[in-house]
Amino acid sequence: MALHIYDSATRSMREFTPLIPGKVGIYLCGATVQGSPHIGHMRSALAFDILVRWLRRRGYETTMVRNVTDIDDKILAKSAQAGRQYWAHAYKYENEFNQAYDALGVLRPTYEPRATGHIPEMISFIARLIERGHAYPGNPGNVYFDVASLPDYGSLTRQTLDDFSDDDVEPDKRNPRDFALWKAEKPGEPATAAWDTPWGRGRPGWHLECSAMAGKYLGEAFDIHAGGIDLRFPHHENEQAQSHAAGYDFANYWMHNAWVTIDGEKMSKSLGNSLVVSTILKQHPAVVVRLALATVHYRSTVAYSERTLAEASAIWDRLSGFVQRSIDAVGEVPLDEVASVGLEDFPADFVAAMDDDVNVSAALAVIHEHVTAGNNALVAEEEVDIRNEQLYVRAMLDVLGLDPCASPWREERSLGSNYHDALDALVHTILDERAAARAAKDWARADALRDSLLAAGIQVEDSATGARWKIGEK
Repeated sequence: MALHIYDSATRSMREFTPLIPGKVGIYLCGATVQGSPHIGHMRSALAFDILVRWLRRRGYETTMVRNVTDIDDKILAKSAQAGRQYWAHAYKYENEFNQAYDALGVLRPTYEPRATGHIPEMISFIARLIERGHAYPGNPGNVYFDVASLPDYGSLTRQTLDDFSDDDVEPDKRNPRDFALWKAEKPGEPATAAWDTPWGRGRPGWHLECSAMAGKYLGEAFDIHAGGIDLRFPHHENEQAQSHAAGYDFANYWMHNAWVTIDGEKMSKSLGNSLVVSTILKQHPAVVVRLALATVHYRSTVAYSERTLAEASAIWDRLSGFVQRSIDAVGEVPLDEVASVGLEDFPADFVAAMDDDVNVSAALAVIHEHVTAGNNALVAEEEVDIRNEQLYVRAMLDVLGLDPCASPWREERSLGSNYHDALDALVHTILDERAAARAAKDWARADALRDSLLAAGIQVEDSATGARWKIGEK
């Protein structure tokens, strides 16, 4: 059985074969740190976090590079409006992104290079393109890529030069469709936002940054380039063009995730409906947000809404509820045992789903089947089966970044357990009073105590073994 992924460049499913056996290199276009992270940013991070987790479960030594664009026109403009140095502005929001990634359980990348830390590599890259006849200097500080010089320009998105707009035309371009590799400094911009080059003082173009950083950390050819579908043109098209022009094979596969919609519209700032992660996490548990965003196939649109979150919450309650009940019954399977579950140990249907272009929706359905089997084993008090199902369920959930016993959900669960223990002690004090009232046949007092708990949202169930309680509806 082999992993197959949808390659955006060929628009077809392809069997995944790494360039170096046993190793995988991935470059993911990360954040342009101009403002606070929203759920659209997190969709991409979560989609490819799951890909990395599955590749590692398959035994591949996986290197993930996720860049930070910490200088561009918008960062300079917004930092000036805020009265900050551009680098301080960028660093503030870079930290916010890292806090959001951590809160949602996104694994840290192997490398997370900043654009401003790789200026020498970019200058060398430009020199190579000029030497090979694919780039030229314009006015001092400007260098452009000559799109007509590259026969396969447009091949990623299957376009021709006639398809490209020429509305924004700089006077020093040879062709209005050429794009900037290096941009001259502008009056009023901080001196720290420009660097000296053989072609004049300026700063890097957006597309150049990623080609230079991908080459530094992954080499002239690497396995997978990933990012949001909105980056296919012009960003990824231009990345590929300048890398091919430099004589590099660049990415062997391209993977693009779909966007997030809100009320049927693509999430965007122009619609006024961008949702900031920090705000959402004040209203909803991070694990529920992750589940809502990450368990839809990465090439399918996420329809984000309060209803979506409510459905995700119900799913999480079922999954984590089984895990907790199984732990109560047979103890917790150690994390290292969960982590050691190999490809041959996973349920075959789960492997088939994940190998089918990382089909997380089908994979989640398999997890639900094993939760059902685990719940049946709990009813039958079959301890071996209970433990096995806990192991399978948690290992599969770990691939999706959702094992309740792993970080960061373990910490949330521990905090929740502390609250639960405190509440349990208080509720049982009242239940003991109620039991005494019932024993004395003081039914009015017993009913009043039960009603006081119900008014607080706590339901009481009487059974042969005594009263039990659970959180219900007020």
